[in-house]
Amino acid sequence: MSEGPRDVAIVAFAQSDHRRRTDELSEVEMVMPVLHEVLDAAGLTTADIGFTCSGSSDYLAGRAFSFTMTLDGVGAWPPISESHVETDGAWALYEAWVKLLTGEVDTALVYAYGKSSPGSVRDVLTRQLDPYYTAPLWPDSVALAALQAQALIDAGDTDETALAAIAGRSRKDAAANPHAQLPGARPQGDHVVAPLRTGDCPPIGDGAAAVVLAAGDRARELCARPAWITGMDHRVEAHALGVRDLTDSPSTRLAAERAGAFDPTAARPLDTAELHAPFTSQEVVLRKALGLGDDVRINPSGGALAANPLMAAGLIRLGEAAARIHRGESHRALAHATSGPCLQQNLVAVLEADPRA
Repeated sequence: MSEGPRDVAIVAFAQSDHRRRTDELSEVEMVMPVLHEVLDAAGLTTADIGFTCSGSSDYLAGRAFSFTMTLDGVGAWPPISESHVETDGAWALYEAWVKLLTGEVDTALVYAYGKSSPGSVRDVLTRQLDPYYTAPLWPDSVALAALQAQALIDAGDTDETALAAIAGRSRKDAAANPHAQLPGARPQGDHVVAPLRTGDCPPIGDGAAAVVLAAGDRARELCARPAWITGMDHRVEAHALGVRDLTDSPSTRLAAERAGAFDPTAARPLDTAELHAPFTSQEVVLRKALGLGDDVRINPSGGALAANPLMAAGLIRLGEAAARIHRGESHRALAHATSGPCLQQNLVAVLEADPRA
């Protein structure tokens, strides 16, 4: 064990092109190019990785322990130190970050993937709900997001015109993102479930992402401008939707506080926020919970409204925030990931460039 906390950074990020369907590709074939790309970017091989962690969902794959197939693609022999989370890859990154903090390893590979195209995602996501009172009603993910959107409108926090503006901004920003899955719908479009319109909802698609983490001097060796993780935390709301205020996200606020997002002594203010908001109304909730003003660039990548591969979209938010720091386009960024209905579970990380960079 090392003495004191270690400095850990994201040193490389890669993602696939996100497409509506990838019938010709297995999960392994979808993930492998991304793994090669991220390792090449860091100048590493699989033998150089001290810990590997992945995020995916057996529900999407339709078979138990489906992640073992992609692990074979990573290279599990000779035996490696490996783990898996049955959720978005952002939580796999959290596990890898903790592993690095212990001092047991100096590098980690985190990847996540999801193929939503084979089945009905809106129905699959009902399995996240309370099994006694809510799941038997089969309210799908869009219907639940519409309840949240209507609560925001009733509270005077937004309206359909403002939501359409968020959708339009996201698609405009996504036009510069070569990996984005640009939906054909207009920013407004027709109602899917009122008050949410086509443009307020995320595209359904398949995709994968990966990052490499490294600690201390190893990170500086691998990346000219590492994105240092200065804090990260995740919190969860009550499972029952009826006991929550859907217009607010106290778990996001608490996670951000614990991650140091509001630290008044920080050398630099937040300039970027990659928010995992699959629905336009959820960006409204997150901006309010985090107190983000117009001086913070929100989702310059286009966000989940541009590409939303389940189980990878949250990891992509961390990767996109890190990539902006790598390119010198950001100095201090907030990255957010969510899982569950109506922003039930939330993870927040704060990433910073070296003050000397």
